[in-house]
This record gives sequence, C-alpha cells and structure tokens, in this order.
Amino acid sequence: MGKASRDKRDIYYRKAKEEGWRARSAFKLLQIDEEFNIFEGVKRVVDLCAAPGSWSQVLSRKLYLPAKLLPESQDSDLPLIVAIDLQPMAPIEGVIQVQGDITNARTAETVIRHFDGGKADLVVCDGAPDVTGLHDMDEFVQSQLILAALTIVTHILKVGGKFIAKIFRGKDTSLLYCQLKLFFTEVTFAKPKSSRNSSIEAFVVCENYSPPEGFDEKDLHRLLEKIGSPSGADDLDCSSGWLEGPNKVYIPFLACGDLTGYDSDRSYPLPKSADGSYQSLDPVQPPIAPPYKRALELKKASSHGVREQDEFKNSMQSSIASALCESSVSAYERDLAKPADEETLREHRLRADTNCSVLVTFAVICLKKLTGLKQTLLLILIS
Repeated sequence: MGKASRDKRDIYYRKAKEEGWRARSAFKLLQIDEEFNIFEGVKRVVDLCAAPGSWSQVLSRKLYLPAKLLPESQDSDLPLIVAIDLQPMAPIEGVIQVQGDITNARTAETVIRHFDGGKADLVVCDGAPDVTGLHDMDEFVQSQLILAALTIVTHILKVGGKFIAKIFRGKDTSLLYCQLKLFFTEVTFAKPKSSRNSSIEAFVVCENYSPPEGFDEKDLHRLLEKIGSPSGADDLDCSSGWLEGPNKVYIPFLACGDLTGYDSDRSYPLPKSADGSYQSLDPVQPPIAPPYKRALELKKASSHGVREQDEFKNSMQSSIASALCESSVSAYERDLAKPADEETLREHRLRADTNCSVLVTFAVICLKKLTGLKQTLLLILIS
C-alpha cells in the first residue's frame, strides 16, 4: 500500500502526521480523556510500553506543556511523566524515559525514585503483542501483558489513582473485568472512535485504585487465581465456569469520541494543493530501534542476495551462450568448408541461448545448495 493510498484509507493516520503525532493511537487516548476526563488533577503519570511515544506526546501536551507556560510556574510544580519501554525512543519534552522491563521490580523502584518517593496518579498502557489473527491466542497473550502491567501498577499507583490499558475483547473478558474490580471501584470498557470497528481492540478504564485490605503486592497472582473458586470464599465468582445464571457479569461498555467525527473504517478524499496534486507527509518520528529492525535487515540482505544471483546468472548466461554459439558455428563452417550466412548464425544463436538457459538455471540451483569451496569448484568447472 502506497503512502497516499494509506492516507486515503486511514484518516487518523493522515491526521496524526498533520498534527505532529508519532502514531494514530494518540487520538485514542485523547478520545478516552474526552469521555472520562482522566487527566484531571494528575501530577505524576507513567506510560507503560511507551514506544514510539504517541501516548507520551499526549501526556506532554495535555499536562506538562500547559503547566510550563503558566506565568509563575516552577520546576517543582511541573507534572512528572515517566515513559517505560524495552526499546529506546526519541526524546519528548517533559518526559523522563526509562528503558526497562515492566515485569522487573527494579523498574518500579526507578519510577518511585523519579517521583521522589511518591506514587503515580495515573498509569497508562497501550502495549500489545504482534497479532497473529488467531483471536483466542491474541487475547490470551494480551491478557498476560495486562497482568504484567497490573503487577507494576500495584507498586507505583497511589490509592485513588487511575489505570488505562489496551485489551482484546474475547470470551474471557468478563474474567478480566472481575479481576480488575478487585483493585478498582470503577471499571469500564471503552471503544474510541479512532479504533477500527473491525478490530477486537478496546480499552479498560479503571478508576479509584482501592486494593483489598491487607493486600501484599507479592500475593497478586495468588489472589487473581482464587477468583471464581467454587468454595464461595470470594466476593466475586468470575471464572469462566461461574459466569452464567445469577453470577453473570454485565460489563459497562462505552463508545468514546465525537460520534459525528471521522470514521476510522471509512476512506476520505485527499486534500489537493493548488496544482491539483497531493503531497503525502512522512511519519513524524519512526521508531529508532524497533524490535523488527533485525527482521528488516535480514530481508534487505536476502533481497540483495537475490539481485547478486540474478546479475551472476545473466552474466554467466551471456558469456556461456557466446561460447556455445561460437563453437557451434565453427563446427558448422568446418564441416561445410564455407562461412555461415546470417540465417544460419541466427539459428545457432537461438539454439545456444536455449541450451545455455537450461544449463545456467541448473548451475544456480546447485550454487544455492553448495557452500564455500564446493561453490568455488563449480564456478571453476563452469568457466
């Protein structure tokens, strides 16, 4: 898909470039804020799985930059924003970057140090695995990522704080809802307008962090595993086998964003310049060290190898065809004791090209299966 074609098909991708966002996902957080007012009273915030940084940009523009522009603002009054990711990302004004693993306790300790011993008012997480298209598998892997995010949230989020995370809707969504309800008094699932209807993606908005009395962060996994146990000891029976009849859970689900705004599943005409052409913009900030970088390098190296093979094949075919044609014509002239005419030369060249094509194709196949010294010996024999 060309850049102009994608600009036409994906209005939020185009608008993100026009407005200076690193990714279209920035609109999702903005639309969630329109519905839930998540930034109200926030002074300390953490962005998990932050790269390439579009949500960190939103946090900077909505929290840090407005506070910085106040006439009597001091550094001690500015909101603190910490972005965490395994991959590095380009700097953003007002955002402290931590390159680390959200499942590591040291990462949580680093965040607390940046907050001078305090805890976050808001934690957001837009992380997701590379989707496979197998919805059950994608939902399971995403749920494990949310569990990892919840683990660090229990260490760095203050009581009364908020937590926003991406989810994949599926058959166990009710179980996830009940697990989160153990820690937050308000849990709502939301679908921003900028999220495609064809996607199983949604976002969970958790408000008023209130962990169970006597809760120890080390007991998180044990506590979540007990949910829905048939003993009836738990307040919420939410395992997959307990979601029918009187235990059925109805999940609050809201659409976010202006319903009369842009439709993420619709194509929009491209704006034309004065000369009638359209100039597609480059992405604001491509990832500087994406996890797929090595795969792209291997693909490039592979394509480079194909070009080399094609050049070798064409060169070898030309030289061998000339040699075969010359040998064939010489034998013809020797047998008839007279020079070959133009028609005879064309016939011999055509026959030589045909025979040579078969020979070279066979040689290239052999070269692909041979390495090192064996390749060299074959090339010498062909020469």
